[in-house]
Amino acid sequence: MTESPEHRRLIVAGTGIAGLSAAIYAARSNNDPLVLEGVEPGGQLTLTTDVANYPGFPEGIAGPDLVNNMKEQATQFGAEIDHGVVVDVDDSTRPFEVELRDGTRYTCDAFIAASGASARTLGVPGEDELMGYGLSTCATCDGAFFRDEEMLVVGGGDAAMEEASFLTKFASTVHIAHRREEFRAEDYWIDRVNEQVEAGDIEIHRNTELLEIHGSPEEGVDHVTLAEHPEGHPSEKLDDPDTRTYDFDVGAVFYAIGHTPNAEYLDGTDVQTDEEGYIITQGGRGGGQTATDVDGIFGAGDVVDFHYQQAATAGGMGVKAALDADDYLEDEARAAAGSELEAAADDD
Repeated sequence: MTESPEHRRLIVAGTGIAGLSAAIYAARSNNDPLVLEGVEPGGQLTLTTDVANYPGFPEGIAGPDLVNNMKEQATQFGAEIDHGVVVDVDDSTRPFEVELRDGTRYTCDAFIAASGASARTLGVPGEDELMGYGLSTCATCDGAFFRDEEMLVVGGGDAAMEEASFLTKFASTVHIAHRREEFRAEDYWIDRVNEQVEAGDIEIHRNTELLEIHGSPEEGVDHVTLAEHPEGHPSEKLDDPDTRTYDFDVGAVFYAIGHTPNAEYLDGTDVQTDEEGYIITQGGRGGGQTATDVDGIFGAGDVVDFHYQQAATAGGMGVKAALDADDYLEDEARAAAGSELEAAADDD
């Protein structure tokens, strides 16, 4: 006999700032949320040693400490936080059926997708050791920590151009390494960066790739190893005599090579996503801004937001999702109560 899955009023996928903000509000609304940690417990802030731009912490706070504080706050109000990675949501039935990677199954009346987006990385030596110690995937978050340093931005799209432009506020010089000759960014950003090149604030290294990051968690990034080839993609041509490999002094490295939204578990549902995989929500004004195309499923944080991608904005979206879910659950409860009254009246 197959055991029936455990039922929950509300499930939240993700324990980053969006998911935990949703959990706090949902728990305070007596919705008893089950919060599943996902593939990156705590989200991208766990890779950030110091968070200086989250409201309420004038001296800054370590990313893991902020996440742990929010977990404690959520559980204090009644949220349950558990290990688990959602791999499938079935929206063809009510309540929804949710399956985890270990085979555990739940049903739920409402579901909040707050599973974030994973920053793409290169897998080069030094990356794992120095992530959060001079290597970052968010210039807006961490640029101010490296004032007057030489900084390297890796990438060639809009994000790389925008982050490089932003970092000129702090860096002695910003260097952009792009593996091809031509950038993929829009003309607006290319023109803006070229103006900063002419001003001496940015230096562009075309047909150049990052091979290794050198330094230590104690001292931060010391320098990097780069490779250059006149036809681009030099990491694929290291044995070519035209490839030049050299060390380059920088005090900080920023990856700007995109993010991958963690929303694959919704692929079989009617939840709509854009071409990159980000969840499309209703948006606009008034309530229901985090609603998806499936009644009862809501989206919040970086799994929705490909533009701002800040902890504070993710937190706000998590709050909206919890409030939207609460409205939905109350509407469903009222509708069910009305149906029961009608049925009772018919029996009389």
